[in-house]
Formats: sequence, structure tokens, C-alpha cells
Amino acid sequence: MIQPFLKKLLIASSALTLLIYGTIYACADGDWGWSFDSNFTPETFVDKSYSPLFLSSDFFYGIGHDTEQVTRFNNENIKDWSTYLEGKINEKDLTFFLTDSSSADVANLNVYFKKGKPSKTSEKWNKKIKLDDSKTKSFLLFLNDAQTVETYSTQHFDSWNYDETVKKEVLSDLKWIKTLEQKHNDTKDSFLKNRYWFLVIKAYFYSAQQANAITYFNQTEKSEPKNTLYYRALSYLAGIEYKQKQYAKSNYLYSIVFDKCPTMRVVTAYCFRPQQEKDWKQSLAMAKTDDEKAALWAIRGYYNDEEKAIAEIYKLQPKNPHIDYLLTRLINNQENKIDHSFKDKTVLQNKKTTKDSIHKSTINLVNKIAQSNKTAQPYLWNVAAGYLETLNGNFKQADKNFNEAENKMPKTPLAINQIRLLRFVNNLSKIDQLNPENEKTILADLSWLYFELPKNPIENFRYENATAWSQNYLAALYRSQKNGVMTEIFNRETNFYDNEKQLLEMKAFLSKTNKTEIEKIGASIYSVKLADINYFQAVKATFENKIPEAIAFMKQSEKLQNTVFYGNPFLGNIKDCHDCDHQALQKKKYTMLDFLMTIQKLQDNVAKQTDVYTNSGILGNAFYNISHFGNGRLFYEGNIAGSGSTPDFFRDPIRDMITNCSLAKAYYEKAFASAKNDEQRAKTQYMIAKCERNDYYNKKYYSLNISSWDIQDDKTNFIAWQNFKNIKAKYSKTKYYKEIINECGYFRTYVQK
Repeated sequence: MIQPFLKKLLIASSALTLLIYGTIYACADGDWGWSFDSNFTPETFVDKSYSPLFLSSDFFYGIGHDTEQVTRFNNENIKDWSTYLEGKINEKDLTFFLTDSSSADVANLNVYFKKGKPSKTSEKWNKKIKLDDSKTKSFLLFLNDAQTVETYSTQHFDSWNYDETVKKEVLSDLKWIKTLEQKHNDTKDSFLKNRYWFLVIKAYFYSAQQANAITYFNQTEKSEPKNTLYYRALSYLAGIEYKQKQYAKSNYLYSIVFDKCPTMRVVTAYCFRPQQEKDWKQSLAMAKTDDEKAALWAIRGYYNDEEKAIAEIYKLQPKNPHIDYLLTRLINNQENKIDHSFKDKTVLQNKKTTKDSIHKSTINLVNKIAQSNKTAQPYLWNVAAGYLETLNGNFKQADKNFNEAENKMPKTPLAINQIRLLRFVNNLSKIDQLNPENEKTILADLSWLYFELPKNPIENFRYENATAWSQNYLAALYRSQKNGVMTEIFNRETNFYDNEKQLLEMKAFLSKTNKTEIEKIGASIYSVKLADINYFQAVKATFENKIPEAIAFMKQSEKLQNTVFYGNPFLGNIKDCHDCDHQALQKKKYTMLDFLMTIQKLQDNVAKQTDVYTNSGILGNAFYNISHFGNGRLFYEGNIAGSGSTPDFFRDPIRDMITNCSLAKAYYEKAFASAKNDEQRAKTQYMIAKCERNDYYNKKYYSLNISSWDIQDDKTNFIAWQNFKNIKAKYSKTKYYKEIINECGYFRTYVQK
């Protein structure tokens, strides 16, 4: 029977095999950026070699999938050879030979060593290094053999056109591999001997006789040092055992590499693949020491049930470092069970939901291990236990755990900030109703969290969730205390300003000078400022044709009043094309305040009966252009109204406001009534028709409050609005009529019917 953790493992392994088949072939030798709701930073106390194994929505934390199949050992290899060569080849040239496209040079130098005949390549390198030096010569001869094997180990396939029928080319010259064995036997140099030993196993792995690698390893491994090359060789054997369907043996070997070679933890975790529960039990039975048993549990815990894995490792070796990385996964998994949204819940309801979501068995296990003081990093376990007690509502016990941890933990920036963050979460969680006294317990940490950390972030430190959670928590407290303004301050609602009473209350709050400390913090983080409210009021007053009020509000909008329209907001064209208007030559650029001041002058002229046709027509253009259909959408977009390319981006009151052309239509009608000739009448009739067209679309689409993707096509693109009929019947002889036919496809289609 396949157990749940095996199902997850097999699915993930299959997906990654397809993705990186060409480079992680047979699982031997060889980010999507991610963030989740967490206050517990795994990097705080756990060794970097475990980092890819931290909890992640991808296969590997921080990297998505293994990206170092070819480069993983480059630095170590360069360092080892540099030590061996005693500086006889400088680092730049050594890097070229070991990691760059040096195969042609190496092959030519190999010919030079065999025949003794100088070549361009040998002359070039003799100027840089001493080719007659014995160690240098040995290095280059070995490198020639290694690069021969490398041609088989680095074959790539296009992962997007994966074809299982395509076979990898294998090293078929077994006699040549025997020469490598002979070189291993003949050399007296222990460094070279170890290198040739590894090369023989690697060559057999990529040959048609992979089983020879196992035989050779078993015959020779006792005389080899337990270094990185040893465990790389062991990973090749594990890959061969897997291909031979010896899954238990394969997984057992991978667990040894996982334990002893931190550099290969990504590879071994990926390649660990029990097919059935019996494979797992057989692997466990093969383990000869507690180290080996713990390593097996450590990898199993990566795939599922960290709690079980931790308990088993703790029984075997409380100080085993694998237990610490599993703890971070366990805590992060518990965090993922929490509903952080608050929604409409009170603080007490949210605490209960959080408490119910945390597994009691997890709390008991972590507390037990923390209290034992037997782990290698007891402070990590006290931090974890304290955090779980916070989530469990046991705040006094959490304080005790944090005190215990702080007394013994290393004082790294990450550790200091981690404990401070979790103490803050605990302290805020103690508060069920805000008052001046308990506010004091959180003020310093709120300032640190909201202002200091964003300015001076600490690498890997997770504080963003605490920021969002604390604001939701404070909003819930204020909501229960009927303080609507402070509720909005800490948890902004998009429709808050659609209520005039709430708007005025917020305006009064932001204007007052005697704010409390927590009110100052709230006002500082609140994304809406007094200028935004004044601007929003100016926009609303404009759409209500209350221009003096609009001007007064706009003058209080600080720099927003100086925002410049992209196009001339007083233009009135046949075709609505805001991009065209934005690109057109403009003799004058209008700011928002200029726009309102100009409207006021035009309205004054109309009131005085001065050139009513022209002034009314321009006013019609102005109000048309600041609607959704004109070139001045920038006018209504803002921090409160919102922004978007279509009306369905906006909440109902704003959508209704910006799609309403009745004010523009009224001024066009006033202009029509004052027109002195048919050219003027034709133009105003067409402008009125545009307003009728927009009203038609409002009722047909926008007022339905559905996405444009959900609208059903009734095959009706437009109708013959009354003013289209008027233009055709009365003004067909005008010049403007011809301009309309030339530019407006709707009207041209109507006329041609």
C-alpha cells in the first residue's frame, strides 16, 4: 500500500524529473520566489545547507528546483586543485581549465605531452604555466580523462520536447575505463589516486555496464577517504540501485549522503523515492547506526509528517541537527493552518479559531523537547514552544519560553529580531480591549515593525505577516469598541469614503493635532492622507457641478492640484480617442486646478449670456472628457476613487459617477439652443448623440455590474439614436455632416442603411 507521504513524493518527483531530466539524470551527482503567512523565520538558527528543504510551495525553498547540477562542486574543486598545485596555476587560469570551455586546449596539451611536439596551444600555455612541472602535467592529463567522461554526464535534452524514446549516449569503451582503473592503481599520489577512483565510478555510471561501478566501489572504498568525492560516488551507486529497482537500497544510500554531505542535500532529498511502504521499512532495517536511522527519518519528514520524524529522531539522537530543520517545517506548517484574515470575527473569535487550528500533539511534542534541554539548540525549541503557546492562548507560558531562549541564544541580528517579533505577537495577543495602559506595551514594537524594519530590512527575516496581522488585530479591537475611524486606519475598506459622515470623521481625525501615540502611528501608516480626501471631495463636487466647492477642496489637495492632464480636457472631437488627444499638440497644459478655474470662468460667461453657444459647448466637452468616455480620466482617478481601464474596475458609486454623461449632455443641449447656424446645430446634435450612445452602453453593460468577459453578445453594436436621425434629416448639407461620415463608422453605417 502506498502511504500518503509516498503519494506526495512520487507526484512531485515525476514532475521534476520531466523538468530537469537532462541534467539530474538518474538522480546522481549532479524561485519562483516564495513567501507565506509566517512569523517564524527558519534561517534564524538552522544551518544554510538545509535552506532548500525549508517549507515551500515549490519543491525547494528559495530556488524552486535544483539549479546547480553542473556547478555545485565548482568552488570546492577549484580550491582542492589550487591547494594540490601549490599556486603553480593562478586562480583565473585554473577556473578556466576546470569550469570553462577548455576541452580543446586540454586535448591539445595532452597530445603535446604524448608526442613532445610543440604547438600553438603548448606555446601559449608555456608562457603562463610550467608545463614540465610534474603536478601541472598530472593535473592536465587527469583533466583530459575527466573531460572525456564529462561529455557523457552533461548531455542535455529539451525539457519542453521531452521524448522518452530518445536514449542518452553511453560510454561504451570499457577498456578505456580499465585504463582509468590502472591509473588509480599506479599513482602514488594520494590526491590523484582519490580523483581517479571517483572518475572510474563516474565513468562506469555513464557506461553500458553500470553494475561495474558497484563492484568497483565495494572492492576499493575502504581505502578511500570519506570526503565529498566519496559521497558523490555513493550517490552514483544509489542512482544505479534505483534504476535496478532496488528502491530500499537506493534510498538507504541517499540518506547516508544526505547526512554526511550537506552540499548534496538538495539532490538526495529529490532522489529519495520509496515506491511502497515496504521499501521504507526495508531501508530503515538496513540502517546500522543511529546516525543512519536519523538521516532516513530526516528525509521522510521532508515529504510529510514532520511530527513523527521529529519524535523518532529525538528518541535516537536529541542533538542531531536534522531535528532542527524539521522543527521549522513543523512550525511553518502549523502557521499555514491559521486563518489570518479576521474577516468579520472579533478578536476573541479569531483567537479561538487560531487555537483550534493548532494541533495539540504538536504543542505537546515541542514543549516536551524544549523542556528536556537535550537538543543541540535548546533556545530554538524554546522559541518554537513559546510561539505555539502564543497561538494556543497561553501567553504567560510563552513569556517564560522566550525568556529561557533569550538567555542562551546567540545574539545574531536575525535571532534578536526573531525573538522580539514573537514577543510582540504574544503581547498584542494578550489585549482584548485597548486602553492607555496596555497600549504602552506595544507602541515601541509597532514603530519598529511599521517604520524601522521596512527601512532597514534584515536578510531572510519574516516580519510582513506580523505587520498585516497586527493591523487586522488592532482594527478588530477598534471595531469592537465602535471606533470606526481607527478601524479604518488599521484596516482600510474601499467603500469607507462613500459614506459622507465617515469621510468627515476621518477628515477631522487626520486634521487634529493632539493625537495619541497610537493614533500618530496609525495616521502615519494609513495610505490615505488629508490631501487625498480633499481631492476626492473636489472630484465629487465637480461631477455634481458644484464648482466653487470643488475649487476650495482642490486648493487643499496639496500637490495633487498640480497634476497635469495628459490631453486638452476642453477638446470636443468626433471620435473618442484619448491616446490621440494625449499625443496631439497642446498650446496649454492644464492642471487640475486650472481646469476647475477655467470651468468657473466659462460658467460665469454663460450666466452673463456671453457667447452662450461657445461657452456651453466647451463646458459640455469638459464634463464629457472627465467621464470614462473622455480624454481626462486622470481627473477622477485617485487613492480613494481608484483607477482602472474599464468601469467595472470601480465600486458602484464611482462607476455610476464616471459613466454618467448627463451634465455634459445638458451643456450640449444649452449650446444647441443657442446655436446660430446649421454647422453649430449639427455639431451639438452629434455631441448629444455621443452622450446618448454612452447612456445606451451604461444601461446595456456597465449598470449590470458584471465583468466585460461575461457579457452576452446580442449582435447589436449600436442603435439609431434620436440625434443621429436629426442630423441625417436636417443637417446633411453641412460640412460637419461630411466630417462625421468620414470619422464615425457608426454614423456612416446608419446613413448607408
